[in-house]
Amino acid sequence: MKRSAGPAVVLAAALFGGLAGCRRNEAPPPVVRDVFTGVAGEWVDLGHPFGDKTIYWPGVRPFRLERHSGESADGVYSAANRFSAPEHGGTHLDAPAHFAREGATVDRIDPYRLIGPAVVVDVSARMEPDSRVRVEDFQVWEAHHGRMPDRAVVLIRTGWSDRWPDRTRYLGTADTTAAGAAKLHFPGIAPDAARWLVENREPGAVGIDTPSLDAGQATDFPVHQILLPAGIPGMEGLAHLDALPESGAFVVALPMDIEGGSGAPLRIFGFVPHDLAPEPVDSADAGS
Repeated sequence: MKRSAGPAVVLAAALFGGLAGCRRNEAPPPVVRDVFTGVAGEWVDLGHPFGDKTIYWPGVRPFRLERHSGESADGVYSAANRFSAPEHGGTHLDAPAHFAREGATVDRIDPYRLIGPAVVVDVSARMEPDSRVRVEDFQVWEAHHGRMPDRAVVLIRTGWSDRWPDRTRYLGTADTTAAGAAKLHFPGIAPDAARWLVENREPGAVGIDTPSLDAGQATDFPVHQILLPAGIPGMEGLAHLDALPESGAFVVALPMDIEGGSGAPLRIFGFVPHDLAPEPVDSADAGS
């Protein structure tokens, strides 16, 4: 069983500048070293940026940014933009309050649910537009890596983030009106698999690289109704999960701290110790 990087690895690396060096679309990311344990590794950005390409649910007004900048009379340049966005869309967090009357709002979530060892369940090889993640997928992961750690951040890799920002391929429809919700087709978690997690394990949070924990054609959001009332936050619209090993990485998820919010835009990072980084595929071996 692979070892996990402890909290000191991530927190010390962040304090000493590793996180500041992590950028999207730049390779390779900087090497950081935890000053307490000497573990070297890399930060991975696990989200999509917010902008005019951010994908939202059909019928929902998208992210908007009003740019304002200029120079003062003495030539000092400054910028102070304005933005507006729904709580749910793009890479975001679902607070328990999203589907539970008495559930925790974003600002009330225990941070230890959002910071912890990563369990990456890779089901990308068999995913189709209406596929479901099954109980057996979690059991196969445990057969290889042992029992899921308590308060782990369980991340489901379907491979769907590769379709971003193509709305038709990612959502299953280009219809941006409310009627488009009936045309959604993308993978999600099966209700019995979500129930298995709640009843048999103690995940801190559950995330997926599709638009929703529930599959596109699910009705009444059954997975939301199982996980969120159990106090388990959801993370949706994740990216780059292929950069994490199935076991041994560590996650720091930082939602916008919206007081009373049912959800929020999310900045999420994974820390991958060097000895656990996924092996790159040699082009000469591809397809062999």
